[in-house]
Amino acid sequence: MFIKKVILENFRNYKKQEIELDDGINIIYGNNAQGKTNIIEAIFLCSLGKSFRTNKDKELINFEENEANVIIEYEREDRKGFIKSNISDKKSFYINEIKQNKISDIIGKINVIIFTPDNIEIIKDGPQKRRKFLDMMISSLRPNYIHLLNTYNKAIEQRNNYLRQIKFEGKSEDLLEIWDEQLSELSSKIYEYRKKYIEKFSEKIDEIHKKITKSGKLEEELEIRYISNGKNKETFFESLKKSRKIDIKRGFTATGIHRDDFLVYINKRPVSTYGSQGQQRTAVLTLKLTELEIVKEEIGESPILLLDDFMSELDKKRRKSFLESIEGNQVIITCTDNIDNIDNKVKRIYVESGKCLIN
Repeated sequence: MFIKKVILENFRNYKKQEIELDDGINIIYGNNAQGKTNIIEAIFLCSLGKSFRTNKDKELINFEENEANVIIEYEREDRKGFIKSNISDKKSFYINEIKQNKISDIIGKINVIIFTPDNIEIIKDGPQKRRKFLDMMISSLRPNYIHLLNTYNKAIEQRNNYLRQIKFEGKSEDLLEIWDEQLSELSSKIYEYRKKYIEKFSEKIDEIHKKITKSGKLEEELEIRYISNGKNKETFFESLKKSRKIDIKRGFTATGIHRDDFLVYINKRPVSTYGSQGQQRTAVLTLKLTELEIVKEEIGESPILLLDDFMSELDKKRRKSFLESIEGNQVIITCTDNIDNIDNKVKRIYVESGKCLIN
């Protein structure tokens, strides 16, 4: 799988630009604030239906214009095609000129994995960042998962509204039974998805960690553990039932799949607490490379790697190990300096003020 061409029209600081990419390593370099990350963002948009930088679609449109278009031409083992995103008052997506009814319809057509310096938040920040990382990966492989999550989030919002009505308006608690039944059903399905993919991480993560750190078996052992307050519909329902009084008092649902987490351990100790900065960065790199292997295994092709100012985070040794680990993938790298110590064949694209020049 690889992207052949990116076409931008009034997207961010680009007026009109066509960018042809090689199926190997592509380095997009230039000074800050010239438009390098905008190219990565456009690819991500047509892969997962949203930006990884903003929730405000208007920010994607050139400030002098009212609408923007992004077209990504791609090629897979069994087909060629293109995905178009039109951004105006709302986003619309097209596959080979056919308008799609739902954003989830485009997901899985182009599989990407993105690396950014902010990925360290997966390790260092709270459970929300880790859930988002896991949910995004599962969604890219199982579009039905998006529907489950959206339905669950709407049900949680409705239950929370009703909790406040009970607290402030004296509504009956009996109707909570309806929400709890629905949430328990959805929770058990989401849990099974997450559990399955956490198990896939568990199978691969330590071996991949040792490859990129070149560590021996006794030096560092990496593992991942899933934390959830239920395992099936019945246990989720009981948890919700037990927490009703507290939920009414607080005005929100304190237990459920939306509180799930996973932790990464090095030598049986949480890397978020006890790991050095270097160990935390390496743990993130291991997580993302494990994601790469899982996606590759699931779809039978190598996904596309988007590295947004990520190589600067790696020292020479880790950069070499990393590049060896991703051989065979299309890689699109953004950086301020034209990285010159890469042995592989490289296409270099210089960006200045929303214009691309091929070196």
